Amino acid sequence: MQPNNTLSLPAVIERFRAYKAANPSWGSLHLVLDDGNVRNKHVTCAAEYALETGDTEGFELAGLLLQLSTTQRQKLRNI
Repeated sequence: MQPNNTLSLPAVIERFRAYKAANPSWGSLHLVLDDGNVRNKHVTCAAEYALETGDTEGFELAGLLLQLSTTQRQKLRNI
């Protein structure tokens, strides 16, 4: 997964809300969206963890996070 910062937050926010509703502590994305470690290396680590634990949605969302800026990732923490 490589970052490209081309995705808009409104395009994906509902998918992240649904994931958080099912995983109140952000599940596999906890390191990024709960702890606030929003750098690419942290997103990649979360993606690897999601893959290891069979969290398909978390893995796919990590891919989307890589397409968002760090500012957008910070905003997702507050949904």
